[in-house]
Amino acid sequence: MPETPLRSVVLLALRLGFTAFGGPAAHIAMLRDEVVGRRAWTTEQRFLDLIGITNLIPGPNSTEMVMHIGQERAGRKGLVGAGAAFILPAASITLVFAWLYVRYGTTPEGEWLLRGIKPVVLAVVVQAIWNLGKTAFKSTLLAAVGTAVFGLYLLGVNEILLLFGGALVAFLLQRVMTSGQRPSASSFVAPLLAPGGLSLAVAATATVPYSPLRLFLTFLKIGSVLYGSGYVLVAFLRNDLIERLGWLTEQQLLDAVAVGQFTPGPVFTTATFVGYVVGGFPGAVLATIGIFLPAFVFVAFAHALIARLMTLTWVRPLLDGVNVAAIGLMAAVAVILARDAVVDVLTALLAAAAFVLLVRFRVNSAVLVAGGGLISLAWQYAL
Repeated sequence: MPETPLRSVVLLALRLGFTAFGGPAAHIAMLRDEVVGRRAWTTEQRFLDLIGITNLIPGPNSTEMVMHIGQERAGRKGLVGAGAAFILPAASITLVFAWLYVRYGTTPEGEWLLRGIKPVVLAVVVQAIWNLGKTAFKSTLLAAVGTAVFGLYLLGVNEILLLFGGALVAFLLQRVMTSGQRPSASSFVAPLLAPGGLSLAVAATATVPYSPLRLFLTFLKIGSVLYGSGYVLVAFLRNDLIERLGWLTEQQLLDAVAVGQFTPGPVFTTATFVGYVVGGFPGAVLATIGIFLPAFVFVAFAHALIARLMTLTWVRPLLDGVNVAAIGLMAAVAVILARDAVVDVLTALLAAAAFVLLVRFRVNSAVLVAGGGLISLAWQYAL
């Protein structure tokens, strides 16, 4: 069968759906390695701009980036095909774990496998940060904003606040540099005082009768308004499924998050696990469709506006700010990953070897991820 643009992007998304471990930063790093480094489907700057646009809309960032690349490569069919191909493997694996969990009352653990995967994922993320940073940090000013976002995130400042606040500060400073106008102090202070996120008051834990429609609408709402990482998703799930509806226990939520972290692909497939626990196979399907459907709509809408937005003079400085803030967040995530990934001599060697193979020999990141997991398994069995 000939390698058409649609076929090529769907196959790539499918492979990433089976091998992209480590969360959104790692997924985006692996995607960049494929479409910028290995296949040259797009440029570093275009990839950065797509990251910037993605960070401005709700939904799972890495999944939306895969959709953007699908749109770039093969139009609307590519958007839908790539998005579905990236989501389905993770959702299917999560569904199997959810079935085992409900049937046997335990969550399968893959500690040995993850022990080898994590340091390789760390190397992939660091390589992506380095390459994207060389393009994004166009001035000392932008580098300073990215560095500030990096430091503040490690100090515990909310990531959404840092993303939008950092982008706005960079935008204002660049406008000042080009216009020569002196800004008021409030224009810089305001972004830093903005609320860190939405918080909805809920009543004491209540039990609401299960309804498939209510389950679907709950996850549709979450997918429509959620910015940020899987940790933000946990807060939404706890608020809706435990506090408001009473459909889950705290332990079930923790087990759902554990499976979402363990499986490859988007962390949002935690919804698949929760849906199955609450409503069986139909619930898993409804929850998965509900949480991911808004992303397809947002990406289609945003992608259609990119060309028009780029003609506006104020968009370029704003996107530059979003880009450096996003890279600052990725770098902070890499530091956090390193604390958990590099824990002994074996994991340190795996991280160093993976980085060298990526940079010097351009080995495929998916091969390295699989190799790291297999080496760790072999090492544990040899002991």
